Amino acid sequence: MNSEAIFGQILKSIRKKQKVSQEELAFSSNLDRTYISMLERGIHQPTLNSLLAIAAALDMKAAELVGLVEDELNKQNGET
Repeated sequence: MNSEAIFGQILKSIRKKQKVSQEELAFSSNLDRTYISMLERGIHQPTLNSLLAIAAALDMKAAELVGLVEDELNKQNGET
């Protein structure tokens, strides 16, 4: 699985755990709902600005969000 798809899965998982809709996340991060949808489906990669905005809207650090993606990539590549 590529990094875009992994980012999308993680974003969707965190958003759902926090019981936030795509629309609410988009509003909180000043992004479009369709962009959030495309990120979650692995169609687009987030820009640095959108990554920072999404992380802030989810009340987490961007580094934490990227770290989760990195951990999953490492797992899939058989690294620890």
